[in-house]
Amino acid sequence: MADWFVGPVMEKLINTCFEYLKDQARWQTGMKQELERLQKLQPKIQAVVFASSQAHIRDQNPALNKWIWKLRDAIDEADDLLDELDYMKHKQQLTKNKKQLKVRSTLNSLKKIGKRALKIDRNLKRLEEVVQKLEKVSSDVCNFLPLLESTKQELQEQQLELYKTRETGSMPKNDLIGRGKDKEFVMQWLRKPSNEDHSTLYRNISLLSIVGHGGMGKTTLLQHAYEDEMTEEFDLKMWVCVSSNFDAKKVIADMLEYLAKERPRLETLKVLQDSLRFELMSKKFLLVLDDIWEDEEENDKIKWENVLAPLAFGSLGSKILITTRMDSVALMIAKVIKKKKETLRLMGLEEDECLQLLNSHAFADVENPGDHKKLRSIAGEIAKKLLGFPLAAKVIGGVLNSSFDESHWAKVLNSNFLSAELGHNDIFSILRLSYMFLPKHLQNCFAFCCIFPQDHWFDKDDLVRMWIASDFILPPCIRGEAAEDIGGRYFDVLVKNLTRFNFNFQHITYYKMHDLLHELAQFVSTQECFRVAGDEELLFTIPETIRHLSVDTSNLKVLKKIGKFKNLRTLYLYYKEDDQDLDDVLAQIFKVSKSIRSLYIYAPCLKMIPEAIGHLIHLRYLNIFQTLLPRSLSNLYQLQFIIYESGQLIPHNFLPRDMNNLTNMHYMQLPWDDFSGMHRIGKLNSLQQLDGFYVKNENGFRIVELEHMNELHQLRIKLLENVKDAKDACRAKLHDKRNLIDLSLEWGEIRNILDADLDEMVLDNLRPHNKLRKLRINAYMGARSAIWMNEDHLIYNLERIQLDCCLEWQTLPPFGRLPFLKSLYLENMPKVKRLDDKFQRDDSDCVFASLEVLHIERLEALEDWFDSTLPAADDRLFPCLIELYLKDCPKLQELPSLPPKLTKLEIDNIGWKTFNLLQGTSNCYIISSLAAIRDLTIRNCGDLIYLKGLKYLGTTENSQLILNELIIKDPSVLLMEPLSSITSIQKLTIKGNDELVSFTVETEQWFLQVSSYLRELNFISLKSLQYLPSSLASLSSLKILCVREVPHLQLLQNIPAFLEHLELSHIESLKCLPSSLSNSSIKYLELKCISVQKLPDLPPSLCELHLVYLHGLDCLPSCIPRLSFLQKLYINMVPQLRELPELPPSLCLLYLYHLHNLDCLPSCLPSLSALQELHIDMVPQLRKLPELPPSLCVLYLQLLENLDCMPSCLPSLSSLQKLYIYRIPQLKELPDLPPSLKSLSILYCHPDLKERYRKFVGSDWHKIAHIPYVNLPT
Repeated sequence: MADWFVGPVMEKLINTCFEYLKDQARWQTGMKQELERLQKLQPKIQAVVFASSQAHIRDQNPALNKWIWKLRDAIDEADDLLDELDYMKHKQQLTKNKKQLKVRSTLNSLKKIGKRALKIDRNLKRLEEVVQKLEKVSSDVCNFLPLLESTKQELQEQQLELYKTRETGSMPKNDLIGRGKDKEFVMQWLRKPSNEDHSTLYRNISLLSIVGHGGMGKTTLLQHAYEDEMTEEFDLKMWVCVSSNFDAKKVIADMLEYLAKERPRLETLKVLQDSLRFELMSKKFLLVLDDIWEDEEENDKIKWENVLAPLAFGSLGSKILITTRMDSVALMIAKVIKKKKETLRLMGLEEDECLQLLNSHAFADVENPGDHKKLRSIAGEIAKKLLGFPLAAKVIGGVLNSSFDESHWAKVLNSNFLSAELGHNDIFSILRLSYMFLPKHLQNCFAFCCIFPQDHWFDKDDLVRMWIASDFILPPCIRGEAAEDIGGRYFDVLVKNLTRFNFNFQHITYYKMHDLLHELAQFVSTQECFRVAGDEELLFTIPETIRHLSVDTSNLKVLKKIGKFKNLRTLYLYYKEDDQDLDDVLAQIFKVSKSIRSLYIYAPCLKMIPEAIGHLIHLRYLNIFQTLLPRSLSNLYQLQFIIYESGQLIPHNFLPRDMNNLTNMHYMQLPWDDFSGMHRIGKLNSLQQLDGFYVKNENGFRIVELEHMNELHQLRIKLLENVKDAKDACRAKLHDKRNLIDLSLEWGEIRNILDADLDEMVLDNLRPHNKLRKLRINAYMGARSAIWMNEDHLIYNLERIQLDCCLEWQTLPPFGRLPFLKSLYLENMPKVKRLDDKFQRDDSDCVFASLEVLHIERLEALEDWFDSTLPAADDRLFPCLIELYLKDCPKLQELPSLPPKLTKLEIDNIGWKTFNLLQGTSNCYIISSLAAIRDLTIRNCGDLIYLKGLKYLGTTENSQLILNELIIKDPSVLLMEPLSSITSIQKLTIKGNDELVSFTVETEQWFLQVSSYLRELNFISLKSLQYLPSSLASLSSLKILCVREVPHLQLLQNIPAFLEHLELSHIESLKCLPSSLSNSSIKYLELKCISVQKLPDLPPSLCELHLVYLHGLDCLPSCIPRLSFLQKLYINMVPQLRELPELPPSLCLLYLYHLHNLDCLPSCLPSLSALQELHIDMVPQLRKLPELPPSLCVLYLQLLENLDCMPSCLPSLSSLQKLYIYRIPQLKELPDLPPSLKSLSILYCHPDLKERYRKFVGSDWHKIAHIPYVNLPT
């Protein structure tokens, strides 16, 4: 990467200094001569550096390598000085006149610097020293000029090819080529029923391992299998990438995130396992664990046991697929779940398959590949050398696709990166070839990515910001083009040329680099980029040349050694320990490593960034988490990007004063909702995103601040009621902001004085540019639309509209005419009567032609959709609609028609009497795509008496209604068409009905009709219901039954034989459970707030039992010791319970809470060899703990009023890692604690106990000093 900096910085330095010398006569003989020599040497230097990197002669010539890094040091020193002059100019400008100045680091801005700054002797001398040092190093270039001859021809050819290479070549489709048989094997395996030993814990799970070298296509194969239609039969699907150095909690959290679509805010392994177990309970799942490695077999095995334990609760037929490069991993996972190792080994593709894959990438987007006969012949020769490696074929295909010149293809064929005996290690050479064919600026961007861990998910925009901070982005070719846009193109090119995976989360696409590409990035940047992960003090292995460093450690000594890398440009720091010395260590790093451009700090326990960050005057990018900002931050004038992640409440004035000095700022991600804005933010006229501009009647906060902020792409204006003169809104000049694509206009929802006319005039004057794509308006109190909203050409490009809490708005703009509108959200607008009043076009036009999501809520006056000129049943309406949500529109009488692409429909409190399901004007018209509906919810629609539309469908197979989930209030809806003839439904919820007493005969028949499909049935908040359907026991596919808040239910009939999950909660009239319970297949049973006084025998399949608020129960059933699969037992608020029976040896977790009459624990406790967690909370009669099993990992004791001693076995609990003691007033001392303990908390106990273990000074402090985490408040 060194050669990238030689040309631009040297040229900038030379030109700048010559400008200075015009007015510096005394330098004409010294400095001028040095600069002239530099100017002459510059082409030779660039040639040598470029040749050395292209021909790799540095690897064989240490002297050359050493010289290049001396040159790089001198170049970087010069770059720092020039940047500091920019900084000083900004500082002086602020000091002198407080006026806004957009600082540039270009030649034009530096001309004026010289005339002033060089009059300061200190700066003159430093500049002279930099030039002398650079000239001295540069003069040695002559020693290496002979090397150019040996590489001249190759370099010339390569430069020519690089020039011809298209930067934005097309990517081929990701077809599965050559793996058809392998995929069929996987699909057959997925269909195959389990025939394993049913006595094992993991009896319901099957495992298949895909093993092969890197780049063999393991992940691609499983991606195609995972997306196959056949896998839809699984209740849940999860895809988790594990990678090396895996953490059990992270893997479980990844599974939960995949299921819930959000990251769980959970920390302990136990809570994560419980959450995953709950999600998987009685569900048939498919899990892919991609890219598993092995570090230490025994240690990894223990971690995998923790990860896989919750999976045992899945339903029969659950499947796990893993990919790995190592047979040992496949064997280890099989051992953990006690299965035979079943493996599919991926070998190389056949030559013809490899050629097909190569051609699909090489001739991507070529209309007639057969016309290129010579190129196809060359491709055939290349395919022979690839030896069937899919990744190699993809990468080389991408290289070939960059140019269709025959010499280019011949050069690739004859490249020394390929050999006739290509093996696993040679894939790396192929990837390096792909890297070498990238333009130099893209090479730098790619290599930089290695500082992130393998399998890191990249946010495109954030990575581009770091590239900008590192000065990897070339100057724009198009005047005015933003560096962010150029960097975005760089990213897209890398994605096309270097294989990555991606996924979408919360409207953001994240990308992941292939493992081999990550290894390549590490290889090509080994002297410049480095990543340290772990607590070992190995920094002496890092070369002193390092510029970009990532450190993930919990060892402060590792951080202390960072200070020796004074040339750092990037520091990515991840430190989770709570250490008060961290402030001092960071301060020392900031004082030494002053050249840092990008800084990322994740240290949750860090209270404030040290003031010493003010030394980082070159800083461009700052990303920090949950810490206060120092005052010195406002002096970092070169700062362009701030990303502040907050996990908690922040002070109202958490921003330092004078943050508006940072006029180079492009992007600020701040918790705008938690503070009241920034004073005089209008000075930041380079800002591109502003998510919280608060209008106030104060200088520095008025809306005129927005006048010159013309670089904004996204803008959110709040408290618009504080605009007291509509003319002030004009001064914001939104119509001049050509880059603005996302605008949010918000008035306060609580106002003492309403002025509708003022609101209307303000909104009129906030007209945006017509390039706007997203618009949100909140709490606007005008009765009409803004004038500009009724002009099609001014809102033509809108794709998303959201109107909230606009209580007086009566007539909506003509949104139906917008050709690109995809999402429309209308909420709490009680005076709107129609969706579109103005649509009057010819029959060829569609209304809402592109709309995909329509969300309408609390439009109480909404009576109709359109004016009378448009018939309700018309196939021009919503042709692309996918999701429709309607709530609290009691006057809305009819849906115009059900759009053919609709997959999700939810209606709640709508005044319909009939419900159209057909689109078209003819009664014979059939919508075959009606089967697209999967999620249907009908609530609070008491007037709905008929669902019409399917009576004409007859036996048309493609029109059958198949639902994943249906939520209703009134079960009579089930008897309406099309639900009365539904073919498949997986989940049904009946809730919120106070009148329902029992189910009719017809409804009972409906349940029998779907008995083969229904997997989950919920009865919730049915205040009058006395009887469940008598057909319940006949539901052969039912796995989950939940009855909650049904207070008058007195009898639970026989339950389905294959039920696995039963939850009975808040059923006060239920006094007994059916005897058939003991013969069921239930794994999870929760009984809460029911009036039973005795439990029947429980099913032997039971794995988890929750007994909560059972005030009449005084003993547990005698079958408990025989429940050989029971792993978790929760007993909470069972006040009459005086003793526990013997417990089964399979028990892993025992939770006892609020048991006022329990005075002892069962004597079997020491023999429970599987028990890992014991929680005892609010058991006041308990005076003594028995001996505990050595398997125990977590012991949680709380509010035990009479407990005065701990068991003597405590020192021998070799697995104990966490001990929590809270409010045990009689406990005065502890025995010795085991060395395995990692966390100890002692809170609100006897004062003597606190004194004994006081840090450093307590008499028994030495007994706990070895524990990493101790919570013992002073």
